[in-house]
Amino acid sequence: MAIIQKSTFIITKMDCPSEEQMIRMKLEGIPSIQRLDFELANRRLTVFHTGEVSVFEQEIYALKLDATLIDSMESNDEIKEDSDDHLQKKALWWVLGINFGFFIIEMTFGWISRSMGLVADSLDMLADSIVYALSLLAVGAAVARKKSIAKMSGYFQITLAAVGLIEVIRRFVGVDEMPVFQTMITVSCLALIANSVSLYLIQKTKSKEAHMQASMIFTSNDIIINIGVIVAGLLVYFTSSPYPDLVIGSMIFLIVIRGALRILKLAK
Repeated sequence: MAIIQKSTFIITKMDCPSEEQMIRMKLEGIPSIQRLDFELANRRLTVFHTGEVSVFEQEIYALKLDATLIDSMESNDEIKEDSDDHLQKKALWWVLGINFGFFIIEMTFGWISRSMGLVADSLDMLADSIVYALSLLAVGAAVARKKSIAKMSGYFQITLAAVGLIEVIRRFVGVDEMPVFQTMITVSCLALIANSVSLYLIQKTKSKEAHMQASMIFTSNDIIINIGVIVAGLLVYFTSSPYPDLVIGSMIFLIVIRGALRILKLAK
């Protein structure tokens, strides 16, 4: 029986699910790797493997995420499948459905109410859906297929976000279109509830697995964005100005573009 080694890396730029998926896809297919354990909060990756660490070490460095190998030793840990895997996947499917559903709702009501904040938040929901969908792809799926999906998703997000930013600029320079603040606040409150339910479902699994912890962080960030859109809606009401909506919309569009660029790295 082959001896299992445990090699630990500190990866400075690994702080969200996109980087985790990037690393998983980069290392997928290397037969000596038995398991990957991620700790996003500590930016730590532990690789359980047979043979030499050099087989995959350079692959990690090639991602340019400021990775450093800090330890490599024989492991006494037992390599086995997570018995709660079904529960985790079920929770993630629900979260994926909620995010994609609210992408459609917020995009629709965002354009109807002329709120760039809602439109931008809908794209953030779409970005989340893409990350969850990538993580839920079958283990046996071809790497080329995953990379193709990542590439199409990334370019689609960038295109939509770029169109959104152009519309924001158009409104900034002279088109006085007041967003319907009532719709902004109502839909954002519903999205806030939806993300809170998603967070509850993830926490309910009581999983310490990296992808579940990553999803928890991602959903918590979404709740903050929802609150931002609600505040922008209130400012639109109190100031009788469309600028608070345009400002929050611009900020979220830039966040979406940043996330899309990370997803595109998965396709390399």
